This record gives sequence, C-alpha cells and structure tokens, in this order.
Amino acid sequence: MHPLESARPSSRTHWVRRSLGLCIVGAGMLILMYQVWQALWQPDSVVMDALLGGLVAAGATALGAVPVLFSQRLSERTQDSLFGFGAGVMLAACAFSLVIPGIAAAQAQGAGQWGAPGIMAAAVLLGAALLLLLDRALPHEHFIKGLEGREAARLRRAWLFVFAIALHNLPEGLAIGVAFAGTTGPQASALTTGIAIQDVPEGLVVALALVSAGYSRVFSVVLAAATGLVEPLGAVLGATIIGVSEALLPWGLGIAAGAMLFVISHEIIPESHRKGHEVSATVGLMIGFVLMMMLDTALG
Repeated sequence: MHPLESARPSSRTHWVRRSLGLCIVGAGMLILMYQVWQALWQPDSVVMDALLGGLVAAGATALGAVPVLFSQRLSERTQDSLFGFGAGVMLAACAFSLVIPGIAAAQAQGAGQWGAPGIMAAAVLLGAALLLLLDRALPHEHFIKGLEGREAARLRRAWLFVFAIALHNLPEGLAIGVAFAGTTGPQASALTTGIAIQDVPEGLVVALALVSAGYSRVFSVVLAAATGLVEPLGAVLGATIIGVSEALLPWGLGIAAGAMLFVISHEIIPESHRKGHEVSATVGLMIGFVLMMMLDTALG
C-alpha cells in the first residue's frame, strides 16, 4: 500500500475530531449567549448591572487615553508611579472585594474553619493557573519585557499590545461581574469604582506606550480605548456564570482574585521596576492600596 493511502484515514479522522470539537464549542457558546441575552432583560438583572459596571471601567480607560491627543509624553518615573498605583488598587481589590467576601460566602454555604480558606486558596491558584495558560498560549508584547507567547514574531506589534492589555483587563471584568452577581451592591460598586480609578492612568500609559512605539496619537488613543471593551465582556461572563449556581460564588471570587494577582505579579510590578524607579512605583502602589481599601471599607 502506498504511504499516502495509509495516511488518509488518519487525516480524515483528525479532521472529523476537530470538526466535532468545534461544533461542541460553538454549541456551548450559543447556549451561553442565549443565557446572557435572557439574563440581561430580567427584572433587577445582575447581568445588566455587571454590564454597566464593565462599561464604566471601559469608559475610564478611554477617558485616560484622551489627553494623549493634546499632551506631551510623560516621564518614565511618572509612568512607573502610575503602574504602581494600578497594582496597589488591584491588590486591595483582591483582598477586600474578592478574597474576604469569598471566604464569607464559602462559610455561609457550610464550609468549616479550614474548609472556607481551603476553597478560596484552591480557587486563587486555579485563577492564576488559567491566566498562566493564556499568557503562554496567546501571543502578546509587553511594553518593556518584549515578545511572549507562541507565534508572537509573526504578528504586528499593535495587535500584540492589544493582546497584552486584553490579558490585563479580562480579570478586572470578571471581578466586576462576579461582584455584582454574588456580593452586595455597595461592595460591587466599590470594586467597580476602584478598578475604574486605576483604569484612567492605565489608559493614559497604554496610549503613551503606543505613541512611543511609533503609532499616531489618534490611532494610539482609539486602540487604548478599545482595549477597555474587554472589561464589559468579562463582567457579563462572570455574572452569567455565577448566576447559574450560588455554589459557584466562592470559586468565582477566588478565580477572579487569582487572575488579578497573576497580572499584578507577572506584568505590572515587573514593568514598573525595570527602569530603576522602584521607589516611585512602590509609593504609587501604597497610595493605590490605601485608596482602594478606604473605598471598599467605606462604601461596603
């Protein structure tokens, strides 16, 4: 038998398996979209609240990018301070808006003294692992660290920047959605406010980084604003998943916290410390942490 003839059944089987897998994924996506559509139009819909919260965060990103149309480039020290501020806000949000409510939710569901923290620990590690998988699989480019992910060298740099910010913003959107679906209104509002506050300087830094990479100011502002659209999508996804079962709430809060912690440690802090401005970045982190802590405890 000719070698090509013996290879045909294997190739055909591979094609059938791939098609079947795509059909299953597509069916799952359609079911999820249908559930989201139904949930959006229910009275007092938490999915709608999550969508609005995600849009607020996306709007903050766009608002931060707009000044690049008129202003000059910020100093590297100032940019690192803003990176540190964002890291501080996200750290406090993880602790006060996600981990602590997650432990309380697990205890309310009957988990014991060690069971509730154990559930949260497992969920945090799972969230970080999921972001690590995305980080390894999705090609992207950090502003300082450079190319990462498979096939990164084959893509245009603008889209690598987009992928990097999408990885950054997705956990924030998920956190907003999970908070609206499983915590009190004031707690969810505090989390959304804190994320929106740190999204303003983030949008500015992203737009400035794109300008320094050689793109026009208008294109840089539009692209930086567009990266914020990941947050309402993530918020809707998070609220929809938690809405399926209250038992998923501690896991959802923990996964969102783990994903945010991964972004803080793997991307934001290294970016803010690579140019010798560790003190400025640390001061920004402390200010951001304290501000988010006060927002969460005062509003929650």
